[in-house]
Amino acid sequence: MKNLKNLMWCCFILIFACIFLCSVSFAEPVKHATSTSSSLPWWFWPLSLFVFTFLLGILAVLAGVGGGVLYVPLVSSFFPFHIDFVRGAGLFVALTGALAAGPGLLRQGFADLRLAIPMALIASTCAIIGALIGLKLPSNIVQTLLGITIILIVIIMATAKKAEFPEVKKADPLSQALHISGVFYDPSIGRDVEWKIHRTPLGLGLFILIGLIAGLFGLGAGWANVPVLNLILGAPIKIAVATSKFLLSITDTSAAWVYLNSGAVIPMMAVPSIIGIMLGSVVGVKILAKTKPKIVRWIVIIVLGFAGLRALLKGLGIWG
Repeated sequence: MKNLKNLMWCCFILIFACIFLCSVSFAEPVKHATSTSSSLPWWFWPLSLFVFTFLLGILAVLAGVGGGVLYVPLVSSFFPFHIDFVRGAGLFVALTGALAAGPGLLRQGFADLRLAIPMALIASTCAIIGALIGLKLPSNIVQTLLGITIILIVIIMATAKKAEFPEVKKADPLSQALHISGVFYDPSIGRDVEWKIHRTPLGLGLFILIGLIAGLFGLGAGWANVPVLNLILGAPIKIAVATSKFLLSITDTSAAWVYLNSGAVIPMMAVPSIIGIMLGSVVGVKILAKTKPKIVRWIVIIVLGFAGLRALLKGLGIWG
């Protein structure tokens, strides 16, 4: 707890120092990135982003998403930044939140490396291709496709049975060859849970699509990782959520650098957002360990449902 408090104080000092040091160099770019109709001073928005992403970081860990899938639609709606800069910052938000939460999830035994690495190698390669395509497409088309995809996933998750602890009668040969299985202690039910997966070839194929879509939308891939790991492969919901969060630290790196290289990342947006998501993710990891699997599942459904509906309405020009 003492180390956490020291970390929080250091991050608070760092964010204000960064805002002060960058004020002269980046005030003009921020003015160009924001709407001219905003009557508030330019420094108000970086500070607001910090508070917003701190809360987002907590929720993102519980939902198993990187934060970008919520960051992009919400920031583009309520903050006066251009959508291209929001998408660029959103990927770094998802990446940073995953990096902050990953070590804690691994230590607690929720995230599994043998499950994550094969999926991450495939998804990260395809994310580069998706990011290059995404920068060429109109934003309304991207938002509409994203909204439809997420809503379909939410429907599948809401109607699925035994999603907390899926029944896997026999591991498939590929997962056995890769030794993808394990045991973890779930404090919410007070006992060890033994798990294994099946349908691994199908899962690997789906992660090709996940990588392409993640780079295309610039939103991270947590919203797709969890259903595939949980419903298709049969991993328990906490393993799926935690491994999804760890996966983002690998897959989002590829797409994030494409946006950075294209000049779609502004420090005055990225710095407060990244620090906020890091602090929130640390708190979220501690909450996840004590949260019952059923509650985690419904957090995933509610969060993804709102983000999907918001993206669809925005893409159709109905909302924002």
